[in-house]
Amino acid sequence: MGKKIMGKSVAETIRDLSKKIIDKNKAVVIGQCLSAVGWVQNTVPPQKKGIIELPMTDIAGAGFAVGISLTGIRPIFILRFQSFLWLNSSPLVNHAAKAKEMFGYGAPVFIRAIASEGPSSGPLHTNCYHSPFAHMPGMLICAPMTPKEYISIWNKYLQNDLPVLVSEHRRSYKEKREFTDTIQKKSKISVFLISASRFEEDKLKKILRKNNIYIDVFHIVWLKPFEMKKKYIESLKKTKKGLVIDSTYEICSISEHISFKLMLKVNAAKVFNFGMRDKSPGCSPALLNGTPDANMIAKKIKSILKNK
Repeated sequence: MGKKIMGKSVAETIRDLSKKIIDKNKAVVIGQCLSAVGWVQNTVPPQKKGIIELPMTDIAGAGFAVGISLTGIRPIFILRFQSFLWLNSSPLVNHAAKAKEMFGYGAPVFIRAIASEGPSSGPLHTNCYHSPFAHMPGMLICAPMTPKEYISIWNKYLQNDLPVLVSEHRRSYKEKREFTDTIQKKSKISVFLISASRFEEDKLKKILRKNNIYIDVFHIVWLKPFEMKKKYIESLKKTKKGLVIDSTYEICSISEHISFKLMLKVNAAKVFNFGMRDKSPGCSPALLNGTPDANMIAKKIKSILKNK
């Protein structure tokens, strides 16, 4: 998992980055219920300046955000649940993502889409929905889970004029730790973690060590563009097996795409993906369907290693 950094949490980092650019009159935060329920879990600066509260229209916010981005102001567009991406998708993918290529001007919307899961989320608000948006050219996609990662993706956003879809997860907001990749000589499989699956790493390693199974672990932040790093290739050449895990649906997903890309680079390796089942989640414990937990991941790894 990495060392605990006694500094700002992810939520505090997001709040401070937002306040800094707002106070310079270069950005606004726009969304629904921003000042209610703890200012979006302490990620929005508690002030009037630069805060635009939208009515409960659900589908109009993206249009306002894209329009603002064309005026020279950078909008931080907040979707309290990632399911609202479906309702707001048209202005984002049909104008913001295409504007640079088709019209020569950028539409730099910073889209904070917040994932949620658990008994209170239900069939509509559970899930990360970053995978479908990877199909649209011109849209950058990332899933930062630590303070330093958030600062890094924020700086990249400020350096260009493309829209960025930031796939956040509520589980990350109190985190102060930073993740580090793990590579071991005796590892039997290469594991690539995305979004909230990254928080299962410590427990997963403990479970697998009881069975004398060691793993290489890599933390993926940028989903599009995905960077094929040399250490990924070297690890797969060693282990010959890989598993890409994400907090979204398993089929037709970014994790499936990354698995395919990894296998193209290392022909001798078999790389699988793992995520939510192809089933709508419910509110009762028996109907939950979210990020695979450490026990589920360990079971999947054992199954992969068993089938040589």
